[in-house]
Amino acid sequence: MVLARSPAAVLALVAIIVASCGGSDRPALPQGSDPVSLDPGDFTAEIDNPYWPMAPGTRWTYRETDADGTVQRVEVTVLDETRAVMGIEARVVHDVVTESGQVVEDTYDWYAQDADGNVWYLGEDTKEYEDGKLATTAGSWEAGVDGALPGVIVPARPEVGMAYRQEHLAGEAEDEAEVLSLAERAQVPVGSFRDVLLTKDFTPLDPEILEYKLYAPDVGPVLVLGVSGGSGREELVGLVRP
Repeated sequence: MVLARSPAAVLALVAIIVASCGGSDRPALPQGSDPVSLDPGDFTAEIDNPYWPMAPGTRWTYRETDADGTVQRVEVTVLDETRAVMGIEARVVHDVVTESGQVVEDTYDWYAQDADGNVWYLGEDTKEYEDGKLATTAGSWEAGVDGALPGVIVPARPEVGMAYRQEHLAGEAEDEAEVLSLAERAQVPVGSFRDVLLTKDFTPLDPEILEYKLYAPDVGPVLVLGVSGGSGREELVGLVRP
């Protein structure tokens, strides 16, 4: 997903601001393999978290470039559809990856927002293709099924140092994240953004992998940089709002 960058370039990009979190209260976010008890009545499929608002009809288009120069197109579309997961009405988001016009991955993700404004990730139905044929559905999971646990994809009130799990299916999907900054800048083909949320995303399943993700207010994810365990860049090249 990301272009190789020197340590100095990465540090310049991140420019993490040292911040004091004081004694402020933080929302209880899921950690590791800890179980959670979610009340469907506390959730909505209407997602308006400023760091990733998901109004039906919104479509983000990304260009993903690997270290070897391979380019893929990623289209993420919020559908006017919902799905019940753990009794929660979740928003369905369609994610399609193409390379040279051919579909290589086709995924439906499920998200819901709690009463505090945290956006929860409740699972995905994913298919990968090779030469136009279905190759695998590995990576698919649903919260509450076969031990899979939901996680938070974007906190309601992120603070520097805040850590949380994004998903958990033991041995299969154990993504985690930590907030590094709330004051970054990002420049991508669709424009320049300030006050950008920066997270580092990682997994204990492969400690070598580390990504930086940047979320622009009122837009959503705008840039992903792989800084360890592979290199590449995924940048926002198009945005359609309803």
